[in-house]
Amino acid sequence: MSELSAAVKVEEISPVKKKLTIDVPWTDVKKERDAVYRNYSRKVKIKGFRQGKIPRKILEVHYKDYVEEETISNLVNKFTENALKEHEIKAVGQPEIDEKGIEEEKGFSFSATFEVEPDIDPQGYLNMNLEKEELVVTDQEVDSRLDEIRKMFGTLEEVTVDREIQTGDFVTIDFEGSVEGETPEEMKRNDYFLEIGSKTMVPGFEDQLIGEKVGTTKGIKIVFPEDYQVRNVAGKEAEFTVTIKTLKEKKLPELDENFVKNFEKYESLDALKADVRKSIFEEQGKKINDDLAKQIVDKLLAQNAFDVPAAYVEQQIYFMIMEAQKRLISTGMDPQMIAQVSSSWRDKYREEAERIVKSSLLLKNIAKKEALEATDEELEARLREIAQQYSQDYEKVVESFDDNMKENVKSDILNKKIFEYIEQKADIKMVQKRDSSTEEEK
Repeated sequence: MSELSAAVKVEEISPVKKKLTIDVPWTDVKKERDAVYRNYSRKVKIKGFRQGKIPRKILEVHYKDYVEEETISNLVNKFTENALKEHEIKAVGQPEIDEKGIEEEKGFSFSATFEVEPDIDPQGYLNMNLEKEELVVTDQEVDSRLDEIRKMFGTLEEVTVDREIQTGDFVTIDFEGSVEGETPEEMKRNDYFLEIGSKTMVPGFEDQLIGEKVGTTKGIKIVFPEDYQVRNVAGKEAEFTVTIKTLKEKKLPELDENFVKNFEKYESLDALKADVRKSIFEEQGKKINDDLAKQIVDKLLAQNAFDVPAAYVEQQIYFMIMEAQKRLISTGMDPQMIAQVSSSWRDKYREEAERIVKSSLLLKNIAKKEALEATDEELEARLREIAQQYSQDYEKVVESFDDNMKENVKSDILNKKIFEYIEQKADIKMVQKRDSSTEEEK
């Protein structure tokens, strides 16, 4: 692009938007237009003329508008790219182009308005006051996890005694619901199998079955949440008629040496308990680190106010919607229903998307300021960990990762380094472990 010459004016519209005004000399305009005409002469067909030998005046009669449109596009692309390089501007997203077309014997002027990354000098990441939860695994947590494992091997048995429905029971029900006098098909089910307390149904539905008995037909009133996925019933009251047909409970196996025989990797009950404790330890360690990272990001965002490119935010919203749709598809939800529901998510995700973009830019600039980077050696080590984790050959793992995937891995490595750096420089107060049941209630 070094042979290109044009007058370029750079105007800062905002911290995240710049405008380039570019004046291209007539000689360059003519040169580009002539090249486009030569290309058209070689590729188009006009009766009575050989390809490559079509006179310019004939081409102008048939293709002038197309040629000028392509000429303008080529000029805009070439001179914009050259100007961005010369002025070291990193554009975000596609530019907004304003041009008045080509005039004979006159220079071609146009403007290109771009979003750009803001210049950020991150503040407040050194000497932070942070709280970090102590990592403690209690016997109660181990017992609770073991009960969850026992439930996986439990068997459902019919309740033969005359008793009321309790949380944790399994019932078969018929139900029919109505909203504003209408009874849609999706609110009718026969022989629906439901675990009481699973929160499968709308909040309040399962609770109203507790204390009832088999053979009962009960009227239930609930109010759909304001953010309910099916928009035409969100926030509205519904009435259901529910008939309880069967009642089953899960019988759990005894936690003894016989139970351990369900697992090939454990030779004793103590070995199972030790592995469960280790698993909880690793999970809680990750949660503590995630909580600390969130605390760091919260403080960084509070001390660094700046605008972000709308293109970055829209890109993040798109990614979040795609991930949410994948999760719903995996549950078996109808794709058409998902498309209908997800159309309203853009505003819902905007605030979180802006937070993610801002935190990413802050971390990126902290890494730049402190000369932190993820090396190729660290990438290799991480890929070897992944290969070992999934019992795969390292070379096959490397082949399966394209450049974008490798960059994502390096980004994760770098972010971990940044948080570790901030943590090393921080004043950290260790606090007692919070009661998990209390946290859930909140």
